[in-house]
Amino acid sequence: MSKVIEVRQLDKSYGEFKAIEDINFTIEENKIYGLLGRNGAGKTTLMKLLTAQEFPTSGEINVFGENPEENRRVLSQICFIKESQKYPDNFTVNDILQVSKSLFPNWNEDFAYSLVNDFNLPLKRKPKKLSRGMHSAVGVVIGLASRAPITIFDEPYLGLDAVSRGLFYDKLMEDYSEYPRTIILSTHLIDEVSNLLEHIFVIDKGRLIINDEAEILRGIAYTVTGQAAKVEAFVKNKEVIHREPFGGLLSATVMQNRNSMDLNQAEASGLEITPVSLQQLVVHLTKGKSTHEGAIAK
Repeated sequence: MSKVIEVRQLDKSYGEFKAIEDINFTIEENKIYGLLGRNGAGKTTLMKLLTAQEFPTSGEINVFGENPEENRRVLSQICFIKESQKYPDNFTVNDILQVSKSLFPNWNEDFAYSLVNDFNLPLKRKPKKLSRGMHSAVGVVIGLASRAPITIFDEPYLGLDAVSRGLFYDKLMEDYSEYPRTIILSTHLIDEVSNLLEHIFVIDKGRLIINDEAEILRGIAYTVTGQAAKVEAFVKNKEVIHREPFGGLLSATVMQNRNSMDLNQAEASGLEITPVSLQQLVVHLTKGKSTHEGAIAK
């Protein structure tokens, strides 16, 4: 696969505050990426840098082999939908769609209005009269119907209820399978989207701490539970990223792939081993209590 985004030694500072620090990664065409991390970790800043809405303090960003800053040719190939997306107060939903049609070369009008129907959007209503869910649905429609080679969603679907979010995921995958493009999803609803993601980036305190294929990460950690002394003996010399005692018991999450030896040892000690979800993994790794970074980020 060819690279559509390359980032090298990227830094972004606001005064003395470093929002992004020494980030390096590449993004390939026709792949779905998850950009994950806690609030304030630097995710939105990074997306603004990639889309030239902010400028780096230092480092290099190439999109389709070019600097995206003031580059209309490059920026017309990117659709960036934000949770707080703003629209002119005097526009109707239909006006917003018509302007979007003029902005994105790959815009598909039939698909757009099909999505409008799916999400029950009132075409003649103005943005300030929309519910939060409807406002979010407008962003979803634009992001999907743009069919932009790089489409970025910065949690624009948080206002949607569970049924509507499910509809969004289904429509995204249906259209992606027919019209592949690079999609970046930034979300807190990790468990909901984990099966959609092919590659994971996790940012913590402005630094990239995970950069790996989703399939690898789904099996990279496990939790062992049982009598505290036996758990401590089991995890000795292993990288523990989370401990949770309760009574005389202990639950410890280990950063290591499960193997038959682990399973046999745990069973012999009367311990229970359970898999760790992607969301649990991200939560544990962004609590600042582990030295995982050097081993995972790449």
